[in-house]
Amino acid sequence: MTDEFTAAEGGRLDKVVARLFGVSRGRAMDWIAEGRVRIDGKRAPKGAPVSPGARISVDRPPPDQPVPQPDLPIRIVHADAFVVVADKPAGMPSHPLKPGEKGTAANALVGRFPELASVGPQLREGGLVHRLDTDTSGLLLAARTEAAYAMLRAQFTARSVEKGYLALAQGEIHAGGEIALPLAHDGPRMTAISDPEYAEAHGARPAVTRFTPVERRGGFTLLEIEIPTGVMHQIRAHLAFIGHPLAGDSLYGGPLLPGLDRHFLHASRLAFAHPDGSRARFESPLPADLAAALAAL
Repeated sequence: MTDEFTAAEGGRLDKVVARLFGVSRGRAMDWIAEGRVRIDGKRAPKGAPVSPGARISVDRPPPDQPVPQPDLPIRIVHADAFVVVADKPAGMPSHPLKPGEKGTAANALVGRFPELASVGPQLREGGLVHRLDTDTSGLLLAARTEAAYAMLRAQFTARSVEKGYLALAQGEIHAGGEIALPLAHDGPRMTAISDPEYAEAHGARPAVTRFTPVERRGGFTLLEIEIPTGVMHQIRAHLAFIGHPLAGDSLYGGPLLPGLDRHFLHASRLAFAHPDGSRARFESPLPADLAAALAAL
């Protein structure tokens, strides 16, 4: 969508655009850098002088809200006046990373529940109060009102939300345990850091992963996992650190399984204090691809 205004006052282009179009100066500079702004039909740098009476046009970018896609395949586990719980399939990102991006869980949910597009501080997230990796399947929680969003996010911050996963790890694990090591970015991966000073210097985030073996089969162990924290790639990085990477997780050194084209991780359980005062609990069984891979071992 292209908008055009006539400048009543002169000045620098970035300041004039911010004033005419009602946006921040930073947003105006972004538009100019992206080539969206023209003075009398011609592109100009952010510091270009604008004369009174000049025509300023902007090719506005798509809105930050997810594009509604009601036909995307996502299972709605529960919906009420406050929350939506969905079962995300593997291969679907949780939310768009840029305006206009499609194919995410947020696109699917906004398509079914339009009010989600205006909930939360980051509109592109479509009311989601947490996220899952693209290739991790399972339960996602979204809020339908600002009050519900604030309450749920407070629970995640307080680590009172129960988040349970099923994971298949390489090797035989005979006892449960806890991994409490901070995680820091290392390129596309996250790295567990055992030295406190090094962790602080590299901006590592606290992370706790608790695991319990369920069964051992074919050189692998099926684990039940609970994470009170929620750091990117947390389960994957922690299991790799102790020498038991997820099956199918090539990024962290996990072995491939025949017929499985993703890592074996499923968000199977979610429990939280519901805005209506009750304690809400939801479960999701292993999807067909993971169940088949486990049965084939």
